[in-house]
Amino acid sequence: MTETTEHRIFRTAFADIYPHYLAKVERKGHTEAELHQVISWLTGYDDDALQRILSERTDFRAFFADAPAPNPNASLITGLICGIRVEEIDDPLMQNIRYLDKLVDEVARGKKMTSILRA
Repeated sequence: MTETTEHRIFRTAFADIYPHYLAKVERKGHTEAELHQVISWLTGYDDDALQRILSERTDFRAFFADAPAPNPNASLITGLICGIRVEEIDDPLMQNIRYLDKLVDEVARGKKMTSILRA
């Protein structure tokens, strides 16, 4: 997509989507701590930084651009999200967003954390 037609999720506040991630994992009997663990694994944000991002309403573009320690193993995340293979997404920002979606799905499905974190 060109900059004039960028996807609206890029400008969406992470705080607007976070409650949906949390509800998804909790609905399936999992915890906020597990959600934070996968967010931290992917981005390097600790709990304090994550709370700041939520309170400051940081958008997804800045959320990933400012990530303190993007995980080099994120490329090991594969599979389908919304019928699209995450490993085949061309836009790096959209790919990171879909990586996070995939991790949240895996937590909700009860996959072992060692497997989710590609250990």
